[in-house]
Amino acid sequence: MRIAAVQMDVVLKDADHNVATMIDRLRKARANGAVLTVFPECAASGYCFEGLDEARPFAQPIPGPATERMRAACAELGGYAVFGMLELDRTSGTDRIFNAAVLVGPAGVIGSYRKVHLPFLGVDMFTSYGDRPFAVHRAGEINVGMLICYDAAFPEAARCLALAGADLIVLPTNWPPGAECTAASVINARALENAVYFAAVNRVGEERGVPFIGRSKIVDTNGNTLVESMAPGEVILYADIDPARARRKHIIRVPDKHEIDRFADRRPELYAPLFARHELPTPRQCPRGS
Repeated sequence: MRIAAVQMDVVLKDADHNVATMIDRLRKARANGAVLTVFPECAASGYCFEGLDEARPFAQPIPGPATERMRAACAELGGYAVFGMLELDRTSGTDRIFNAAVLVGPAGVIGSYRKVHLPFLGVDMFTSYGDRPFAVHRAGEINVGMLICYDAAFPEAARCLALAGADLIVLPTNWPPGAECTAASVINARALENAVYFAAVNRVGEERGVPFIGRSKIVDTNGNTLVESMAPGEVILYADIDPARARRKHIIRVPDKHEIDRFADRRPELYAPLFARHELPTPRQCPRGS
């Protein structure tokens, strides 16, 4: 199964342009055989908003206009797409905005994810914390789990998706300078420790003085980089992946002498500290979701 990672620039506050660009890139990826095409974080809206009031007009419901345009494109071209957007949720009685990723196919929205871990950066300073369990969704023959950017810094998130049956974890991201180590090492570690494929898809360009570094990559189940972009320019990366490899957690290197099973060898009875909330001094607070 071929997947594509679309490293692209994004225009702040211009969803029409951004979605049209994604559809153009989806068309190219499908022409090159990609079944699943992944786009960056906040690819529909842009990221560097300076407050919730500024961001709110550019948030959309799921399903909504952006997902419908992508659904129509998937129906025309075939295949599936994951892209980042700002989600507007009115189900709680008050408007909430989430940094979200959505998986769309020819029949519509298959699943969505709300960013759980929020850094002090861009629109994440103002959005609401993701409030749903980590979930895996089916896209053709592959089980896909979604995370967003800063989530990759928390190994528990990727492990939850792997335990839920993910073959591939996709990470739409907006990596600025300072994230080079994450791009170089963390993505490979998450793939290796969970025996899953991992696709990190960053944006490029500059938004309100914030540059983005690119460095998108697709990694295999052994933590080996299959393809990556070292330059901060627009590019589509392709990799062929085998879901069966991600489902084979018992790895036999030398029969009866060297075998690895990072799931069977877990010791969850000793992991209690992971579930305790550790309050640390916070140098700066911001009004989430207000």
